[in-house]
Amino acid sequence: MNKPHKMSKPPVKMPVKTTAKADGPHPIDIHVGARVKLRRMILGMSQETLGKALGLTFQQIQKYEKGVNRIGASRIFELSNLLDVPIQYFYNDYGDTIGAAPGSDNGDRFMDLVNSPEGVQLCRSFSEITDPQVKKRVLDLVKSIAETEGEKAPA
Repeated sequence: MNKPHKMSKPPVKMPVKTTAKADGPHPIDIHVGARVKLRRMILGMSQETLGKALGLTFQQIQKYEKGVNRIGASRIFELSNLLDVPIQYFYNDYGDTIGAAPGSDNGDRFMDLVNSPEGVQLCRSFSEITDPQVKKRVLDLVKSIAETEGEKAPA
C-alpha cells in the first residue's frame, strides 16, 4: 500500500547579513592583512617572495595585505607556516579596538609605526641589541626625544 507523499513546506530562507562592496573591506580582513604585512616586513621578505611561496603574484599579496581580498582558512594555515607564526597571530589585538571611544588612540600610532619601513627597521635593529643596559639606554633616549617632541606640539 502506497501512502500519498505529503508535500512539505519549503524551507524558510533566513536573511544573510552581507557587507555591500561599496562599504569596502571588512575590518577583520584589513586587520589580518596588516598582520601579514607586518610579519612579512619583520622577516625582510618581499611581496614577490611571499607570493612565489604561495603560488600567487605580488599583486595578490598586496590585495591580501590591504584587506581587499579575504584570506581563506587554508591560506591562513599556509601563511602561518611560511611566516613562522601561530594562526592566532593574525587575529591578535583585533578585539582591542572594538567599542573603543571615538578619537582614542587604540594603538593606531603603534600599528602605524610597526607597519612603516622605519618602524620595522627600528624593531629589527633594537632586537639585535643583546646587552640589556644598552637596550635600556636606547629606550631612555627614545623616551627623552618623545617627551621633547611632545613639549613642542601645540596644545
